[in-house]
Amino acid sequence: MSKFQNDSIFWIEVEKIKPNPYQPRKEFSEDKLKLLADSIRQYGVLQPLVVTRYEIQKPDGGLMAEYELIAGERRLRASKLAGLSQVPVIIREGDQDEGAKLELAIIENLQREDLNPIDRALAFHRLTEEFGFKHNEVAKKVGKSREYVSNSLRLLTLPDEMQKAISAGQITEGHARPILMLKDRPEEQDTLFKEIVFKKLTVRDAEAIARKIAHDKIRKRYLPPDPEMVELEGQLSESLGTRVQIERREVGGKLTIDFFSNEDLRKILELVHSNEKKNPYEMLDNYIKTNGIVETVPEGNDLDVVAENVVAENIATEEEAMIPTQEEKTMIEETDWDKDDVMAESVPDQQPKEDESDLYSIKDFTI
Repeated sequence: MSKFQNDSIFWIEVEKIKPNPYQPRKEFSEDKLKLLADSIRQYGVLQPLVVTRYEIQKPDGGLMAEYELIAGERRLRASKLAGLSQVPVIIREGDQDEGAKLELAIIENLQREDLNPIDRALAFHRLTEEFGFKHNEVAKKVGKSREYVSNSLRLLTLPDEMQKAISAGQITEGHARPILMLKDRPEEQDTLFKEIVFKKLTVRDAEAIARKIAHDKIRKRYLPPDPEMVELEGQLSESLGTRVQIERREVGGKLTIDFFSNEDLRKILELVHSNEKKNPYEMLDNYIKTNGIVETVPEGNDLDVVAENVVAENIATEEEAMIPTQEEKTMIEETDWDKDDVMAESVPDQQPKEDESDLYSIKDFTI
């Protein structure tokens, strides 16, 4: 088998170049290929392809050269679209092993046009599983950190639907991080994924939601779960179409409803709105009526209750003082005044001048 200079450039017919069976890129954008083909028509292939050369013996005893692509499949496809018959190539030795071919293909794609995150992760997976490379070895070969390789491989633990969304560009690799935080809660993970896709959440918004869910999980780990509350959370979430959380307290609790836009809030309002307007404190009033009020030494806001009782007592006392005497009744009967007018006129007459001994006046009370 012939040896060639690694930096030598040859012109090879495009039909003689076979595709790379270890090509890490699974999808090629037709629009981008057309743009590249237009550029090649105008300027030619500026970056040579990389191939390996094999010499195969023909039936008549002669030798025939075959070429297998290592790197540059986009340029090869665009060259065919542009109508080129030959392309410039750099020929590597034909004894390249499979790992070397895959490694070169990954490096070439990373250096020129980034692979989509899933294709890159699949390529890393092949290097680790099929060829025995460790994460740090893969990292050195592609010029990245070990964490970069490990995080890429974690993408493959996502459900297929989410991997496809990353490949199609519906969500970014950054969105995958908060989704992966919920890998042990598949329902919450699926909900967050759908919110990212359909509500166009930013990475920061998605991370905030994931952290909140993770925090609530840790908090609930130390509290006995209430089956009724869990069931109610699920029913409310299904009814409102969003995440609902119920936090029980010693008395009552707190209901949290997530929304992501003004339109979401309007929809929630429509669902919970009724024709009958209710007192905002109706739940609290009902609780007080059901459980009663324990008379204790007033503290804080309880002073308001005591004050209301004092005012009620004073009003009752004043009403008793306003009852007319027998003499006044006789005067009323001898006149043709309207009863209401009499009462209206009699009220101010019954208001004595301020008397220091009037102990029942509300003015003599202090709270």
